[in-house]
Amino acid sequence: MALESRRAPAGGWSSSCTATPSSAMATCLLPSSLSELMPMGGESSMEEPVHILAYYSSCGPTRLEELEKVLSNIRDGRFLRAKNMVTKLNKLKLPLKWEHVARIAGKDVAPGRLHVARALVEAGHVENLKQAFARYLFDGGPAYAIGSEPPAEETVRLISDTGGVAVLAHPWALKNPVPIIKSLKDAGLHGVEVYRSDGKLAAYSDLADAYSLLKIGGSDYHGRGGQSESDLGSVNLPVLALHEFLTVARPIWCGAIKDMLQLYANEPSDANLARITRFTKIKVPKGNLPPSQGEDLIDCCLSSWLTVDERRNAEFEDIRSRFSNISIKQASAEVILEKN
Repeated sequence: MALESRRAPAGGWSSSCTATPSSAMATCLLPSSLSELMPMGGESSMEEPVHILAYYSSCGPTRLEELEKVLSNIRDGRFLRAKNMVTKLNKLKLPLKWEHVARIAGKDVAPGRLHVARALVEAGHVENLKQAFARYLFDGGPAYAIGSEPPAEETVRLISDTGGVAVLAHPWALKNPVPIIKSLKDAGLHGVEVYRSDGKLAAYSDLADAYSLLKIGGSDYHGRGGQSESDLGSVNLPVLALHEFLTVARPIWCGAIKDMLQLYANEPSDANLARITRFTKIKVPKGNLPPSQGEDLIDCCLSSWLTVDERRNAEFEDIRSRFSNISIKQASAEVILEKN
């Protein structure tokens, strides 16, 4: 799930940033980003964008409704942001229609700077995407605009509270990374990107050590094109870094899985069952499932989400035994239980 948030400058709130939903898996880590604007230098009202990645397990986030509400608000702000960019470009004597940007983004897709940049290229105002960003759409540029997001610290806490791991992305893009990292660490930040396609950056590795943060890596691929953007999968993350990440992430993910299962065990409703199966390939047939098949359902979920040792945990064994007394039903599903 992709979010963006910002922190208010000393003078109060101005406008905001953007977000796009996506999901993250434990085995295939597909992070979601949240972006915030932090004040630059105490009393100054200047701001700079910051991106935060959210890593969730295969079962997805807990408190999904709360997270989706935040995403919905950000999504609405994203449309407003893109329209503001078009307005600014028109004031710069660059004729561009909102319908053009919306068509490029696609039906019901919340547009971003990349869609505006592509519209500029198609309209003949710039030669390529890189030029669109360099001239007009860079952070703080003449056509740059922000949307509406929650404060950055609140965003980090939201990720943590919904069973995710919060990681600061590409800190080398920040003008003043130290106070930002300190502030977000205090809010519960788990890690920081240190590795990129050209290797490890020692300065940010040292910062991660100083604040006891995990060291992660990523390509920061946005589809802009050009030699300045790394390809997907171009970052070689050391096995030790992955091990350290999973050492922190697995207990967080296990806790989220346990909370969702306990919620259903305490209140076996269709809505709570849907929370368990939402991000899996497991489906439930129409009508009631006998307790034995209810156990099979939970076993299938647990084997998909947890290691053998994690499944042997006493709390999960207790939850499983409670499911043996629950008749599972979900009227809307039509497909027989299938294992991954």
